[in-house]
Amino acid sequence: MSLSTLPRRLAALALLGATAAVSACDDSTGPGQDGDGAEPITSLPRALTAGEEELIARSTAFGIELLGRTVAADDRPNVVLSPLSASMALGMTLNGAAGGTFDAMRSTLGFDGMTQSEINDGYASLIELLTTLDPDVEFGIANALWANDGFPFHPAFFDAVSQSFDAEVQTLDFALPSTLDAINGWADDATQGLIPEVLEELDPDLVMLLMNAIFFDGAWTESFDPADTRPGTFTRADGSTVTVDLMTAANVDFPLAFGPTWNAVELPYGGGAFAMTVVVPVGDVRTMVADWTPADWADVRARMAEVEVDGLWIPKFTIQYDAFLNPVLADMGMEVAFNPGADFSNLSPRGNELCIDFVRQKTFIEVDEVGTKAAAVTTVGIGPTSFLGLRADRPFFFAIHERLSGTLLFTGVIGDPTVEDSGPAPGEGGCH
Repeated sequence: MSLSTLPRRLAALALLGATAAVSACDDSTGPGQDGDGAEPITSLPRALTAGEEELIARSTAFGIELLGRTVAADDRPNVVLSPLSASMALGMTLNGAAGGTFDAMRSTLGFDGMTQSEINDGYASLIELLTTLDPDVEFGIANALWANDGFPFHPAFFDAVSQSFDAEVQTLDFALPSTLDAINGWADDATQGLIPEVLEELDPDLVMLLMNAIFFDGAWTESFDPADTRPGTFTRADGSTVTVDLMTAANVDFPLAFGPTWNAVELPYGGGAFAMTVVVPVGDVRTMVADWTPADWADVRARMAEVEVDGLWIPKFTIQYDAFLNPVLADMGMEVAFNPGADFSNLSPRGNELCIDFVRQKTFIEVDEVGTKAAAVTTVGIGPTSFLGLRADRPFFFAIHERLSGTLLFTGVIGDPTVEDSGPAPGEGGCH
C-alpha cells in the first residue's frame, strides 16, 4: 500500500527523526509533571510584529539549512541541534561585525535587508514572548558574554548585547583556571545541570566568548502510560536492528499529516502552544533532511489534522550531542568570519586582528512517558587571526649557512636548551 492510499487513521508510527519546538517559562505547576488537563493555548497573547514575523521566518530557514548541512557532514547516528541557540549566539556576535563580515554573517543567518537594530529588536521581543507563553512548560533563555581582561573592546558592543539579548557581561582573565570554572558553572546553572561542561580547556589567547543557553522542560499534553511501555525493535538505516523501550498509545486524538513520501505526528506539550513533530520518511531520513527547504517544513505543518490514532509507538531516548559548526557555517556563507581579513571593528578597536575561532554547540534531550527535557549551549569563541611567526618551544633543527652559496656552516637539533654542556662523547675510538 502506498502512502497516498493510507487510511486517515495511522496504524503504526515509529520514530526515525524528530525536530522539537521549545517552549515557555514559569514552574508554578511543576515542569515535568503530567500535562494532561492543561489549559489549552489557542492563540498568542499578542499579534506578532512585522519584525518578529520576519525574524522567525528567516530563522526557520537558517535552522533547516543548518540541520541539513550538519546531517550531511556528520555520519554519527544522531544529530540534535538547537537552531534558536545557534542563531541567538551568532546574532549577538553579529553586533561586533562590520563591512563584508557583517554582510556575510547577516546573510547566513537569513537576515538580508534587515538592519542591526531590527535584528536586535526582533530577538529581544522574541525572547520575551517565548519565555512567558505557557505556564505549564518551563523554558528559559540565557545569554552571556565573557571578555578577556586586558583586551580593548567598544563599550557600545557590550551595551547592545546586554540590552537586546539580556546578556550577562563579565571581564575575567582567561589564563586563570577559575575563569573556565565560571564559564562551565554558568552553563551548568543555565541548563539546570543537563550540560555541566561546555569547554574542557580555555585558550588564554581568545579574547571573548559569546554564549547562549536554552533549557526546556515540558510535559506532554497527553502523557504516555508507563505501564504500556514495552521493548520493541528499532531498525537502523543500514537495516540492522536494536531493541528499545517503545512508549505506546492507542485510540487517542493526535494531529497527523500524510505527505507523498512521509508520515508525521505532532505531540503537543502543556497547553498545546509547543509541540514535538515526528516525521517518518519512506526512505533515508538523512537524504530527506539534507534536501529540505522551509516550504517542505511548512507543508508538514499545513497538512496536520487531528484524528483518532489507532496506534502510536515512540521510543524513549536520551541523547547528548556535541559539534563544532565552523565548517557548516562557512559553507553556508560566512567563511570570511573564520579567517584573517574578518572585520570585527564594531567589537574592538583591534577588530581587524580578530576572527571567529570556533562555534561549538552542545545539546541534550531526554524523551520519556512524561514529556521532554532538552538543553543547548552554543559558544562562539573570538580570537586573534592566524599568528604570523614561530614559537620554538619544542625540539627543533637549526642550520647556520651562507645564503648566497648555500654552504652549511653549522647544523643541529635542540632537544633541551637548558642543558648547556652535553659532557664527553660516549664510547671510545676503534683503532688501537
